Amino acid sequence: MNEILPNWVTTQAQRRPEATAVVFQQERVSYGRLEETSNRLARMLLRNGCQRGDRVGLLLPKSLAAIAGILGILKAGCAYVPLDPLSPARRLAKVFETCENEWILAAGTARERLEELREAEFTRKLRIGWLDERPPQDSTLDGSFEFAFCLDDLLPLPGEPPGVRSASLDPAYIMFTSGSTGNPKGVVITHSNVVHFVEWAVSYFGIAEGERLSCHSPLHFDLSVFDIFGAFAAGAELHLVPPELNVLPNKLGSFIRDSRLTQWFSVPSILNYMAKFDVVAANDFPALQRLLWCGEVLPVPVLAYWMERLPHVTFTNLYGPTETTIASSYYTVSKRPEDLRAEIPIGSPCGGEKLHVLDEHMRPVNNGEVGDLYIQGAGLSPGYYNDPERTSAAFVPNPFSSEPADRLYKTGDLARVGEDGLVYFVGRADTQIKSRGYRIELGEIAAALNALGTLREAAVVAVPSKGFEGSAICCAYVNLPRSNITPALLRTELSRVLPAYMLPSRWMALPELPKNANGKTDTNRLKEQFLHVQQFS
Repeated sequence: MNEILPNWVTTQAQRRPEATAVVFQQERVSYGRLEETSNRLARMLLRNGCQRGDRVGLLLPKSLAAIAGILGILKAGCAYVPLDPLSPARRLAKVFETCENEWILAAGTARERLEELREAEFTRKLRIGWLDERPPQDSTLDGSFEFAFCLDDLLPLPGEPPGVRSASLDPAYIMFTSGSTGNPKGVVITHSNVVHFVEWAVSYFGIAEGERLSCHSPLHFDLSVFDIFGAFAAGAELHLVPPELNVLPNKLGSFIRDSRLTQWFSVPSILNYMAKFDVVAANDFPALQRLLWCGEVLPVPVLAYWMERLPHVTFTNLYGPTETTIASSYYTVSKRPEDLRAEIPIGSPCGGEKLHVLDEHMRPVNNGEVGDLYIQGAGLSPGYYNDPERTSAAFVPNPFSSEPADRLYKTGDLARVGEDGLVYFVGRADTQIKSRGYRIELGEIAAALNALGTLREAAVVAVPSKGFEGSAICCAYVNLPRSNITPALLRTELSRVLPAYMLPSRWMALPELPKNANGKTDTNRLKEQFLHVQQFS
Protein backbone atom coordinates (compact mmCIF):
# COMPACT_ATOMS: atom_id res chain seq x y z
CA MET A 1 0.00 0.00 0.00
CA ASN A 2 1.18 3.52 -0.78
CA GLU A 3 2.01 5.41 2.43
CA ILE A 4 2.04 9.08 1.45
CA LEU A 5 -0.04 10.95 -1.10
CA PRO A 6 2.54 12.50 -3.47
CA ASN A 7 4.09 9.07 -4.14
CA TRP A 8 1.27 8.42 -6.61
CA VAL A 9 2.43 11.32 -8.79
CA THR A 10 6.07 10.21 -8.55
CA THR A 11 5.10 6.70 -9.66
CA GLN A 12 3.08 7.97 -12.62
CA ALA A 13 5.89 10.37 -13.61
CA GLN A 14 8.37 7.49 -13.66
CA ARG A 15 6.07 5.23 -15.69
CA ARG A 16 4.33 7.71 -18.03
CA PRO A 17 6.04 11.14 -17.82
CA GLU A 18 4.30 12.51 -20.93
CA ALA A 19 0.78 11.44 -19.88
CA THR A 20 -1.61 14.27 -18.99
CA ALA A 21 -2.09 14.75 -15.25
CA VAL A 22 -4.18 17.94 -14.95
CA VAL A 23 -6.30 19.98 -17.37
CA PHE A 24 -7.57 23.50 -16.70
CA GLN A 25 -9.25 25.55 -19.38
CA GLN A 26 -6.83 25.44 -22.35
CA GLU A 27 -3.80 24.26 -20.37
CA ARG A 28 -2.52 20.75 -19.75
CA VAL A 29 0.31 19.61 -17.53
CA SER A 30 1.95 16.19 -17.75
CA TYR A 31 2.81 13.92 -14.84
CA GLY A 32 6.50 14.53 -15.52
CA ARG A 33 6.18 18.30 -15.41
CA LEU A 34 3.89 18.22 -12.36
CA GLU A 35 6.44 16.05 -10.57
CA GLU A 36 9.33 18.40 -11.34
CA THR A 37 7.44 21.60 -10.46
CA SER A 38 6.19 20.23 -7.15
CA ASN A 39 9.68 18.93 -6.30
CA ARG A 40 11.17 22.38 -6.94
CA LEU A 41 8.48 24.00 -4.80
CA ALA A 42 9.18 21.56 -1.97
CA ARG A 43 12.88 22.38 -2.17
CA MET A 44 12.15 26.11 -2.06
CA LEU A 45 9.99 25.71 1.05
CA LEU A 46 12.67 23.61 2.76
CA ARG A 47 15.41 26.05 1.76
CA ASN A 48 13.41 28.83 3.41
CA GLY A 49 13.05 27.02 6.71
CA CYS A 50 9.91 24.87 6.40
CA GLN A 51 10.15 21.79 8.57
CA ARG A 52 8.30 18.48 8.65
CA GLY A 53 4.89 18.94 10.26
CA ASP A 54 4.58 22.67 9.51
CA ARG A 55 1.22 23.96 8.30
CA VAL A 56 1.23 25.84 4.98
CA GLY A 57 -1.80 27.87 3.92
CA LEU A 58 -3.06 27.50 0.35
CA LEU A 59 -4.78 30.75 -0.60
CA LEU A 60 -5.44 30.66 -4.32
CA PRO A 61 -8.25 29.64 -6.67
CA LYS A 62 -8.46 26.23 -8.27
CA SER A 63 -5.68 26.12 -10.88
CA LEU A 64 -2.70 24.15 -12.15
CA ALA A 65 -0.52 26.10 -9.72
CA ALA A 66 -2.79 25.18 -6.82
CA ILE A 67 -2.43 21.44 -7.57
CA ALA A 68 1.36 21.80 -7.78
CA GLY A 69 1.20 23.77 -4.53
CA ILE A 70 -0.59 20.96 -2.71
CA LEU A 71 1.97 18.42 -3.88
CA GLY A 72 4.92 20.69 -3.08
CA ILE A 73 3.68 21.25 0.46
CA LEU A 74 3.25 17.50 0.99
CA LYS A 75 6.68 16.71 -0.49
CA ALA A 76 8.24 19.14 1.97
CA GLY A 77 6.76 17.03 4.75
CA CYS A 78 4.19 19.70 5.64
CA ALA A 79 0.39 19.78 5.83
CA TYR A 80 -1.60 21.97 3.47
CA VAL A 81 -4.37 24.20 4.82
CA PRO A 82 -6.77 24.99 1.93
CA LEU A 83 -8.41 28.40 2.28
CA ASP A 84 -11.22 30.09 0.39
CA PRO A 85 -9.79 33.16 -1.41
CA LEU A 86 -13.27 34.73 -1.22
CA SER A 87 -13.57 34.25 2.54
CA PRO A 88 -13.65 37.43 4.69
CA ALA A 89 -10.25 38.58 5.90
CA ARG A 90 -11.19 38.31 9.57
CA ARG A 91 -12.19 34.67 9.15
CA LEU A 92 -8.90 33.93 7.42
CA ALA A 93 -7.05 35.62 10.27
CA LYS A 94 -8.72 33.23 12.74
CA VAL A 95 -7.57 30.27 10.68
CA PHE A 96 -3.98 31.55 10.45
CA GLU A 97 -3.83 32.00 14.21
CA THR A 98 -5.48 28.64 14.95
CA CYS A 99 -3.18 26.54 12.77
CA GLU A 100 -0.07 28.53 13.72
CA ASN A 101 1.33 28.58 10.21
CA GLU A 102 4.24 30.69 9.03
CA TRP A 103 3.80 30.15 5.29
CA ILE A 104 1.07 30.90 2.73
CA LEU A 105 1.13 29.95 -0.93
CA ALA A 106 -1.00 32.49 -2.79
CA ALA A 107 -1.75 33.91 -6.23
CA GLY A 108 -4.18 35.99 -8.24
CA THR A 109 -7.09 37.53 -6.33
CA ALA A 110 -5.57 36.42 -3.02
CA ARG A 111 -3.59 39.67 -3.20
CA GLU A 112 -6.75 41.56 -2.20
CA ARG A 113 -7.20 39.41 0.91
CA LEU A 114 -3.56 39.83 1.90
CA GLU A 115 -3.93 43.60 1.58
CA GLU A 116 -6.93 43.45 3.94
CA LEU A 117 -4.91 41.34 6.38
CA ARG A 118 -1.63 43.27 6.28
CA GLU A 119 -2.42 45.23 9.46
CA ALA A 120 -3.65 42.19 11.41
CA GLU A 121 -1.71 41.57 14.63
CA PHE A 122 -0.47 38.03 14.13
CA THR A 123 1.86 36.48 16.67
CA ARG A 124 4.32 35.70 13.87
CA LYS A 125 5.18 37.16 10.45
CA LEU A 126 3.68 35.15 7.58
CA ARG A 127 5.87 34.45 4.56
CA ILE A 128 4.31 34.40 1.08
CA GLY A 129 5.19 32.07 -1.77
CA TRP A 130 3.59 33.66 -4.85
CA LEU A 131 2.50 30.96 -7.32
CA ASP A 132 2.43 33.16 -10.40
CA GLU A 133 5.38 33.53 -12.78
CA ARG A 134 6.11 37.03 -11.51
CA PRO A 135 5.48 38.73 -8.18
CA PRO A 136 2.86 41.47 -7.92
CA GLN A 137 4.17 44.97 -8.69
CA ASP A 138 4.44 45.81 -4.99
CA SER A 139 5.96 42.67 -3.52
CA THR A 140 6.93 44.12 -0.14
CA LEU A 141 3.62 43.33 1.59
CA ASP A 142 4.31 45.40 4.68
CA GLY A 143 2.86 44.61 8.07
CA SER A 144 2.27 40.96 8.94
CA PHE A 145 3.60 39.55 5.65
CA GLU A 146 6.91 39.03 3.90
CA PHE A 147 7.18 38.17 0.21
CA ALA A 148 9.61 35.25 -0.30
CA PHE A 149 9.49 33.86 -3.85
CA CYS A 150 7.44 33.41 -7.04
CA LEU A 151 7.19 30.57 -9.57
CA ASP A 152 10.04 31.90 -11.70
CA ASP A 153 12.37 31.58 -8.70
CA LEU A 154 11.84 27.81 -8.71
CA LEU A 155 13.36 27.23 -12.16
CA PRO A 156 17.05 26.97 -11.10
CA LEU A 157 16.27 24.35 -8.44
CA PRO A 158 16.70 20.59 -9.09
CA GLY A 159 13.56 18.76 -10.23
CA GLU A 160 14.29 15.59 -8.28
CA PRO A 161 12.39 14.69 -5.07
CA PRO A 162 13.77 16.55 -2.03
CA GLY A 163 14.17 13.37 0.01
CA VAL A 164 12.03 14.31 3.01
CA ARG A 165 10.77 11.16 4.74
CA SER A 166 7.14 11.66 5.71
CA ALA A 167 5.17 8.97 7.54
CA SER A 168 1.69 7.64 6.89
CA LEU A 169 0.40 9.08 10.18
CA ASP A 170 1.72 12.58 9.47
CA PRO A 171 -1.00 15.20 8.81
CA ALA A 172 -1.65 15.69 5.09
CA TYR A 173 -4.11 18.57 5.39
CA ILE A 174 -6.16 20.56 7.88
CA MET A 175 -9.66 21.36 6.62
CA PHE A 176 -11.48 24.14 8.45
CA THR A 177 -15.23 23.73 8.95
CA SER A 178 -17.89 25.88 10.58
CA GLY A 179 -17.76 25.99 14.39
CA SER A 180 -20.74 26.52 16.71
CA THR A 181 -18.79 28.92 18.96
CA GLY A 182 -18.01 31.26 16.08
CA ASN A 183 -14.48 29.91 15.61
CA PRO A 184 -13.79 27.54 12.69
CA LYS A 185 -12.64 24.01 13.54
CA GLY A 186 -9.49 22.61 11.95
CA VAL A 187 -9.97 18.92 11.09
CA VAL A 188 -6.61 17.13 10.86
CA ILE A 189 -6.45 14.37 8.22
CA THR A 190 -3.43 12.11 7.82
CA HIS A 191 -1.87 10.56 4.72
CA SER A 192 -3.07 7.16 5.96
CA ASN A 193 -6.66 8.41 6.28
CA VAL A 194 -6.73 9.49 2.62
CA VAL A 195 -4.78 6.51 1.26
CA HIS A 196 -7.24 4.05 2.83
CA PHE A 197 -10.23 5.73 1.22
CA VAL A 198 -8.64 6.37 -2.18
CA GLU A 199 -7.34 2.82 -2.59
CA TRP A 200 -10.76 1.43 -1.66
CA ALA A 201 -12.56 3.82 -4.03
CA VAL A 202 -10.24 3.29 -7.02
CA SER A 203 -10.75 -0.46 -6.63
CA TYR A 204 -14.52 -0.33 -6.03
CA PHE A 205 -15.25 2.06 -8.90
CA GLY A 206 -12.68 0.47 -11.21
CA ILE A 207 -11.04 3.80 -12.08
CA ALA A 208 -8.52 3.10 -14.83
CA GLU A 209 -5.41 4.69 -16.26
CA GLY A 210 -6.18 7.45 -18.76
CA GLU A 211 -9.72 8.13 -17.55
CA ARG A 212 -10.93 11.73 -17.22
CA LEU A 213 -12.18 12.72 -13.75
CA SER A 214 -13.89 15.94 -12.75
CA CYS A 215 -12.67 18.23 -9.99
CA HIS A 216 -15.77 20.29 -9.35
CA SER A 217 -15.47 21.03 -5.63
CA PRO A 218 -13.34 23.94 -4.36
CA LEU A 219 -10.04 22.93 -2.79
CA HIS A 220 -11.24 23.91 0.69
CA PHE A 221 -13.98 21.25 0.43
CA ASP A 222 -12.81 17.67 1.03
CA LEU A 223 -14.56 16.13 -1.98
CA SER A 224 -11.66 17.67 -3.94
CA VAL A 225 -9.22 15.37 -2.12
CA PHE A 226 -10.76 12.30 -3.75
CA ASP A 227 -10.90 14.05 -7.12
CA ILE A 228 -7.19 14.90 -6.98
CA PHE A 229 -5.68 11.79 -5.45
CA GLY A 230 -8.18 9.35 -6.96
CA ALA A 231 -7.03 10.59 -10.36
CA PHE A 232 -3.33 10.41 -9.47
CA ALA A 233 -3.59 6.95 -7.88
CA ALA A 234 -5.16 5.57 -11.06
CA GLY A 235 -3.01 7.54 -13.49
CA ALA A 236 -6.06 9.38 -14.79
CA GLU A 237 -6.53 12.96 -16.02
CA LEU A 238 -7.87 15.50 -13.51
CA HIS A 239 -10.13 18.08 -15.17
CA LEU A 240 -10.57 21.21 -13.03
CA VAL A 241 -14.05 22.69 -13.40
CA PRO A 242 -13.92 26.52 -13.54
CA PRO A 243 -15.95 27.90 -10.57
CA GLU A 244 -17.81 30.40 -12.76
CA LEU A 245 -19.66 27.52 -14.44
CA ASN A 246 -21.58 26.77 -11.23
CA VAL A 247 -24.22 29.36 -12.14
CA LEU A 248 -24.36 28.26 -15.78
CA PRO A 249 -25.98 24.82 -15.93
CA ASN A 250 -25.78 24.62 -19.73
CA LYS A 251 -22.04 25.34 -19.55
CA LEU A 252 -21.60 22.59 -16.96
CA GLY A 253 -23.30 20.18 -19.32
CA SER A 254 -21.01 21.30 -22.14
CA PHE A 255 -17.98 20.85 -19.87
CA ILE A 256 -18.86 17.21 -19.13
CA ARG A 257 -19.56 16.61 -22.83
CA ASP A 258 -16.55 18.41 -24.31
CA SER A 259 -14.08 17.06 -21.75
CA ARG A 260 -15.39 13.53 -22.37
CA LEU A 261 -15.42 12.98 -18.61
CA THR A 262 -15.64 9.40 -17.41
CA GLN A 263 -16.47 10.39 -13.81
CA TRP A 264 -18.43 13.27 -12.32
CA PHE A 265 -18.41 13.92 -8.55
CA SER A 266 -20.20 16.84 -6.91
CA VAL A 267 -22.66 17.91 -4.26
CA PRO A 268 -26.33 17.16 -5.12
CA SER A 269 -27.31 20.82 -5.45
CA ILE A 270 -25.37 21.01 -8.74
CA LEU A 271 -27.19 17.95 -10.11
CA ASN A 272 -30.47 19.48 -8.95
CA TYR A 273 -29.64 22.77 -10.67
CA MET A 274 -28.78 21.07 -13.96
CA ALA A 275 -31.98 19.01 -13.82
CA LYS A 276 -34.07 22.11 -13.08
CA PHE A 277 -32.85 23.68 -16.32
CA ASP A 278 -33.18 20.37 -18.21
CA VAL A 279 -29.68 20.48 -19.67
CA VAL A 280 -29.22 16.69 -19.98
CA ALA A 281 -30.42 15.08 -23.21
CA ALA A 282 -31.30 11.42 -23.70
CA ASN A 283 -28.13 9.30 -23.83
CA ASP A 284 -26.05 12.42 -23.23
CA PHE A 285 -22.39 12.37 -22.09
CA PRO A 286 -21.49 9.12 -23.92
CA ALA A 287 -18.04 8.87 -22.28
CA LEU A 288 -19.43 9.16 -18.73
CA GLN A 289 -19.21 5.90 -16.78
CA ARG A 290 -20.13 6.93 -13.25
CA LEU A 291 -21.77 9.78 -11.39
CA LEU A 292 -21.12 10.23 -7.67
CA TRP A 293 -22.56 12.66 -5.15
CA CYS A 294 -21.87 13.45 -1.51
CA GLY A 295 -22.50 16.20 1.02
CA GLU A 296 -26.29 16.26 1.31
CA VAL A 297 -29.45 14.42 0.27
CA LEU A 298 -30.18 14.16 -3.45
CA PRO A 299 -33.96 14.44 -4.08
CA VAL A 300 -35.25 11.20 -5.63
CA PRO A 301 -37.03 12.99 -8.53
CA VAL A 302 -33.67 14.52 -9.49
CA LEU A 303 -31.97 11.12 -9.35
CA ALA A 304 -34.77 9.67 -11.51
CA TYR A 305 -34.25 12.48 -14.04
CA TRP A 306 -30.54 11.70 -14.40
CA MET A 307 -30.98 7.92 -14.47
CA GLU A 308 -33.67 8.11 -17.15
CA ARG A 309 -31.41 10.14 -19.45
CA LEU A 310 -28.15 8.31 -18.75
CA PRO A 311 -28.89 4.56 -18.69
CA HIS A 312 -25.22 3.80 -19.43
CA VAL A 313 -24.01 5.47 -16.19
CA THR A 314 -23.76 4.04 -12.66
CA PHE A 315 -24.98 6.27 -9.82
CA THR A 316 -23.49 6.15 -6.30
CA ASN A 317 -24.46 8.03 -3.15
CA LEU A 318 -21.49 8.64 -0.82
CA TYR A 319 -21.83 9.79 2.78
CA GLY A 320 -19.34 11.01 5.35
CA PRO A 321 -18.32 14.08 7.34
CA THR A 322 -14.96 15.81 7.00
CA GLU A 323 -13.83 14.20 10.27
CA THR A 324 -13.96 10.71 8.73
CA THR A 325 -12.12 11.54 5.47
CA ILE A 326 -14.21 12.20 2.36
CA ALA A 327 -16.78 9.40 2.74
CA SER A 328 -17.52 6.50 5.06
CA SER A 329 -20.42 4.76 3.33
CA TYR A 330 -21.71 4.20 -0.18
CA TYR A 331 -24.76 2.99 -2.04
CA THR A 332 -24.86 2.33 -5.76
CA VAL A 333 -28.40 2.64 -7.08
CA SER A 334 -29.23 -0.49 -9.08
CA LYS A 335 -32.25 0.82 -11.01
CA ARG A 336 -34.20 4.01 -11.61
CA PRO A 337 -36.58 4.58 -8.65
CA GLU A 338 -40.23 4.30 -9.68
CA ASP A 339 -41.53 5.71 -6.39
CA LEU A 340 -40.37 9.33 -6.25
CA ARG A 341 -41.04 9.36 -2.48
CA ALA A 342 -38.62 6.49 -1.88
CA GLU A 343 -35.56 6.92 0.32
CA ILE A 344 -32.05 6.43 -1.02
CA PRO A 345 -29.89 4.85 1.71
CA ILE A 346 -26.42 6.02 2.62
CA GLY A 347 -25.77 2.32 2.40
CA SER A 348 -22.89 0.20 3.60
CA PRO A 349 -19.54 1.17 5.13
CA CYS A 350 -16.57 1.75 2.83
CA GLY A 351 -13.57 -0.52 3.24
CA GLY A 352 -12.03 -0.26 6.71
CA GLU A 353 -15.06 1.62 8.14
CA LYS A 354 -18.00 0.70 10.39
CA LEU A 355 -21.28 2.52 11.01
CA HIS A 356 -23.06 2.31 14.38
CA VAL A 357 -26.61 3.51 15.08
CA LEU A 358 -26.83 3.87 18.86
CA ASP A 359 -29.20 5.12 21.55
CA GLU A 360 -28.37 7.67 24.27
CA HIS A 361 -26.69 4.90 26.30
CA MET A 362 -24.41 3.91 23.38
CA ARG A 363 -26.34 0.71 22.74
CA PRO A 364 -27.33 -0.46 19.24
CA VAL A 365 -30.94 0.30 18.35
CA ASN A 366 -33.21 -2.22 16.66
CA ASN A 367 -33.65 -2.17 12.90
CA GLY A 368 -36.09 0.57 11.94
CA GLU A 369 -35.48 2.63 15.08
CA VAL A 370 -33.82 6.03 14.88
CA GLY A 371 -30.55 6.58 16.73
CA ASP A 372 -27.35 8.62 16.69
CA LEU A 373 -24.92 7.73 13.92
CA TYR A 374 -21.32 6.99 14.90
CA ILE A 375 -18.43 6.07 12.61
CA GLN A 376 -15.43 3.87 13.35
CA GLY A 377 -12.43 2.95 11.27
CA ALA A 378 -9.49 3.90 9.09
CA GLY A 379 -10.85 7.30 8.09
CA LEU A 380 -11.16 8.81 11.57
CA SER A 381 -9.29 12.07 11.98
CA PRO A 382 -6.82 12.37 14.87
CA GLY A 383 -9.01 15.33 15.93
CA TYR A 384 -9.26 19.10 15.73
CA TYR A 385 -5.98 20.96 15.51
CA ASN A 386 -4.85 22.32 18.86
CA ASP A 387 -8.33 21.78 20.36
CA PRO A 388 -8.36 18.81 22.77
CA GLU A 389 -11.70 19.81 24.32
CA ARG A 390 -13.61 19.67 21.05
CA THR A 391 -11.71 16.55 20.03
CA SER A 392 -12.64 14.61 23.17
CA ALA A 393 -16.29 15.68 22.82
CA ALA A 394 -16.59 14.45 19.22
CA PHE A 395 -14.25 11.43 19.24
CA VAL A 396 -15.37 9.12 22.03
CA PRO A 397 -14.08 5.77 23.32
CA ASN A 398 -15.45 2.78 21.42
CA PRO A 399 -17.64 0.80 23.86
CA PHE A 400 -17.38 -2.29 21.63
CA SER A 401 -13.58 -2.50 21.80
CA SER A 402 -11.07 -3.36 24.51
CA GLU A 403 -8.42 -1.21 22.82
CA PRO A 404 -8.05 2.09 24.73
CA ALA A 405 -7.11 3.99 21.56
CA ASP A 406 -10.14 2.74 19.59
CA ARG A 407 -12.62 5.57 19.04
CA LEU A 408 -15.94 6.43 17.47
CA TYR A 409 -16.82 9.74 15.83
CA LYS A 410 -20.24 11.10 16.79
CA THR A 411 -21.52 12.58 13.55
CA GLY A 412 -24.46 14.53 15.00
CA ASP A 413 -26.63 12.84 12.36
CA LEU A 414 -29.66 10.67 13.06
CA ALA A 415 -29.99 7.40 11.18
CA ARG A 416 -31.73 4.04 11.16
CA VAL A 417 -30.92 0.59 9.83
CA GLY A 418 -33.52 -0.73 7.39
CA GLU A 419 -34.78 -4.29 7.12
CA ASP A 420 -32.42 -4.59 4.15
CA GLY A 421 -29.47 -4.04 6.50
CA LEU A 422 -28.60 -0.71 4.89
CA VAL A 423 -28.22 2.56 6.81
CA TYR A 424 -30.62 5.43 6.09
CA PHE A 425 -29.93 9.08 6.94
CA VAL A 426 -32.80 10.65 8.94
CA GLY A 427 -31.60 14.20 9.73
CA ARG A 428 -29.47 16.33 12.01
CA ALA A 429 -29.51 15.96 15.78
CA ASP A 430 -28.25 19.51 16.34
CA THR A 431 -28.29 22.85 14.58
CA GLN A 432 -25.82 21.95 11.87
CA ILE A 433 -27.14 21.95 8.31
CA LYS A 434 -25.92 21.25 4.81
CA SER A 435 -26.50 23.88 2.13
CA ARG A 436 -24.99 23.66 -1.37
CA GLY A 437 -22.82 20.88 0.05
CA TYR A 438 -21.29 23.11 2.74
CA ARG A 439 -21.59 22.07 6.35
CA ILE A 440 -22.81 25.06 8.34
CA GLU A 441 -23.22 25.57 12.08
CA LEU A 442 -26.16 27.89 12.61
CA GLY A 443 -24.63 28.76 15.97
CA GLU A 444 -21.64 30.35 14.21
CA ILE A 445 -23.97 32.66 12.28
CA ALA A 446 -25.84 33.57 15.48
CA ALA A 447 -22.54 34.23 17.24
CA ALA A 448 -21.45 36.55 14.42
CA LEU A 449 -24.79 38.42 14.56
CA ASN A 450 -24.57 38.91 18.31
CA ALA A 451 -20.96 40.06 17.99
CA LEU A 452 -22.09 42.98 15.80
CA GLY A 453 -23.54 44.71 18.87
CA THR A 454 -26.37 46.24 16.83
CA LEU A 455 -29.21 43.89 17.88
CA ARG A 456 -30.95 43.13 21.14
CA GLU A 457 -31.13 39.46 20.28
CA ALA A 458 -31.12 37.22 17.25
CA ALA A 459 -31.77 33.61 16.36
CA VAL A 460 -30.90 31.61 13.25
CA VAL A 461 -32.86 28.64 11.95
CA ALA A 462 -33.03 26.73 8.67
CA VAL A 463 -36.10 25.66 6.74
CA PRO A 464 -36.45 23.53 3.59
CA SER A 465 -36.04 25.56 0.43
CA LYS A 466 -37.56 25.23 -3.01
CA GLY A 467 -34.24 26.34 -4.49
CA PHE A 468 -31.17 24.26 -5.32
CA GLU A 469 -29.43 25.15 -2.03
CA GLY A 470 -31.59 22.63 -0.10
CA SER A 471 -31.97 24.68 3.10
CA ALA A 472 -32.72 28.38 3.50
CA ILE A 473 -30.93 30.12 6.37
CA CYS A 474 -33.32 32.41 8.24
CA CYS A 475 -32.62 35.09 10.82
CA ALA A 476 -35.15 36.50 13.28
CA TYR A 477 -33.99 39.51 15.27
CA VAL A 478 -35.07 42.13 17.77
CA ASN A 479 -33.78 45.66 17.27
CA LEU A 480 -32.32 47.82 20.00
CA PRO A 481 -34.53 50.83 20.96
CA ARG A 482 -34.46 53.61 18.36
CA SER A 483 -32.34 51.46 16.05
CA ASN A 484 -32.81 51.75 12.29
CA ILE A 485 -30.98 48.55 11.46
CA THR A 486 -32.26 46.72 8.36
CA PRO A 487 -31.66 43.27 6.84
CA ALA A 488 -29.55 44.90 4.11
CA LEU A 489 -27.29 46.52 6.69
CA LEU A 490 -27.05 43.30 8.72
CA ARG A 491 -26.16 41.30 5.63
CA THR A 492 -23.45 43.80 4.71
CA GLU A 493 -21.93 43.63 8.19
CA LEU A 494 -22.10 39.83 8.30
CA SER A 495 -20.42 39.57 4.89
CA ARG A 496 -17.30 41.05 6.49
CA VAL A 497 -16.92 38.04 8.79
CA LEU A 498 -18.77 35.15 7.11
CA PRO A 499 -18.51 33.61 3.63
CA ALA A 500 -21.43 34.18 1.25
CA TYR A 501 -22.86 30.68 1.62
CA MET A 502 -23.42 31.30 5.37
CA LEU A 503 -25.37 34.54 4.99
CA PRO A 504 -29.11 34.32 5.85
CA SER A 505 -31.38 34.68 2.84
CA ARG A 506 -34.55 35.41 4.86
CA TRP A 507 -35.00 37.94 7.64
CA MET A 508 -37.73 38.78 10.10
CA ALA A 509 -37.80 41.68 12.58
CA LEU A 510 -39.86 40.84 15.69
CA PRO A 511 -40.80 42.74 18.85
CA GLU A 512 -39.76 39.63 20.85
CA LEU A 513 -38.33 36.23 20.00
CA PRO A 514 -40.67 33.35 20.95
CA LYS A 515 -39.61 31.48 24.07
CA ASN A 516 -40.33 27.99 25.36
CA ALA A 517 -41.14 26.93 28.94
CA ASN A 518 -37.44 26.99 29.85
CA GLY A 519 -37.07 30.58 28.72
CA LYS A 520 -35.01 29.55 25.71
CA THR A 521 -35.69 30.72 22.17
CA ASP A 522 -38.33 28.46 20.65
CA THR A 523 -36.69 27.60 17.34
CA ASN A 524 -39.56 25.35 16.24
CA ARG A 525 -42.00 28.27 16.42
CA LEU A 526 -39.56 30.43 14.49
CA LYS A 527 -39.33 27.80 11.76
CA GLU A 528 -43.13 27.70 11.56
CA GLN A 529 -43.25 31.48 11.14
CA PHE A 530 -40.71 31.42 8.33
CA LEU A 531 -42.49 28.52 6.62
CA HIS A 532 -45.80 30.40 6.91
CA VAL A 533 -44.29 33.45 5.24
CA GLN A 534 -42.74 31.20 2.54
CA GLN A 535 -46.12 29.57 1.85
CA PHE A 536 -47.77 32.90 1.10
CA SER A 537 -44.84 34.58 -0.64
